[in-house]
Amino acid sequence: MTQPIERRIYTEKIKGFFDKEQVKVITGIRRSGKSEILKLVRNDALKVTDDEHIIFINFEDAEFDDIVSYKELNRYVADRMKDDKRYFIFLDEIQRVDGWEKAVNSLRLKNTTIHITGSTSRLLSGELATLLAGRYVAFEVSTLSFEEFVRFRKECNITSDTGGNGSDELDAYITIGGFPTLSTNRYTLEQSRMVVADIQSSAVLKDVITRNNIKNVPLLNRIISFIYDNVGRQVSIRKMTDHMKSTGNGADHETVSSYVGYLEGGCIIKKVSRYDIKGKKLLESNDKYYLADHSLQYAVRDMKRTNLPGILENIVHNELVRRGYTVHVGKMNTKEIDFVAERVNGSEKIYVQVCTEFGSPETVDREFSPLISIKDNYPKYVVTLDRYWKEDIQGVRGIHLKDFLLKETF
Repeated sequence: MTQPIERRIYTEKIKGFFDKEQVKVITGIRRSGKSEILKLVRNDALKVTDDEHIIFINFEDAEFDDIVSYKELNRYVADRMKDDKRYFIFLDEIQRVDGWEKAVNSLRLKNTTIHITGSTSRLLSGELATLLAGRYVAFEVSTLSFEEFVRFRKECNITSDTGGNGSDELDAYITIGGFPTLSTNRYTLEQSRMVVADIQSSAVLKDVITRNNIKNVPLLNRIISFIYDNVGRQVSIRKMTDHMKSTGNGADHETVSSYVGYLEGGCIIKKVSRYDIKGKKLLESNDKYYLADHSLQYAVRDMKRTNLPGILENIVHNELVRRGYTVHVGKMNTKEIDFVAERVNGSEKIYVQVCTEFGSPETVDREFSPLISIKDNYPKYVVTLDRYWKEDIQGVRGIHLKDFLLKETF
């Protein structure tokens, strides 16, 4: 069996709860690498126990097709627990089992440590939250960071046809995206796009349409197209609804809101709310939406230069979230700041603007002035693809996207 490549940003966090009673819940979009992380944690378990005390079930494997309810799951695991020693239980894509929360709640009362994965952020809602009542910890897995992308390709000796300079790893990352399979297997650019399109279709079908019993699939697809076309732009549910009506596709506000919520629940998109920096409060309108991986946009639309600013914002947003930041869109008086990111209960904060390139003094002023106007001592960055820009202005640092993504700390 091929050994999975280490992803320490997740495994180190999960290992911190290795011998704790809490159920470890790992979520993320399909094919983001949750199963491989589960295997890495299982390998760590083998250092402290034997294979007989590890129970690993992948519910997408046909071998387990007959486990469809919590009773069958509980029975299957209980039958394999032969003594009183601790058992390490790994349940991959558990949302396929009806009422699985009851089985997990029952099994955690035994001498077990339990890890589960699922392709929905709503694993943590409803009955699970009620039954476990604070006895779980959650970990959200993203697709590969740029650092991981470079490392995976190096370890797998992968080079891809990126349609540009093949030696430029950042160009490849922007063009191909961060789904791990694209960096552990050799694909042409066309094949990469086909793989992402398949991931997109599978996630929408299984984790949105089927799970939520959606009836108006054409409307859902139009909403997906709208969101993907407007990555990085301020939008609202009302604006989406008005757009559907203006194109002859009748839709009411409640339905559109529900469908957007289902896409969030399927870990396909993430909503970022606006934050009034001066007033220190969240604003209730014109959120932004970002994709679980920027390459998903290519599954719906060809790569267009006009969409590049949104793609770059998407990459920066996901990097901040991956590093544990809570991210908002900033508003400073009448000016917008792409990202206000906080972590560790607000004791760490950074401000980020994203700009494709600086073509004029007006562009420089537009990107730097909102950050200059913030009078605190937290780090401030303008992230760009402009290879010739190295200047800092009044404490605001201009930095190339590649350097930003590879910084150990901000």
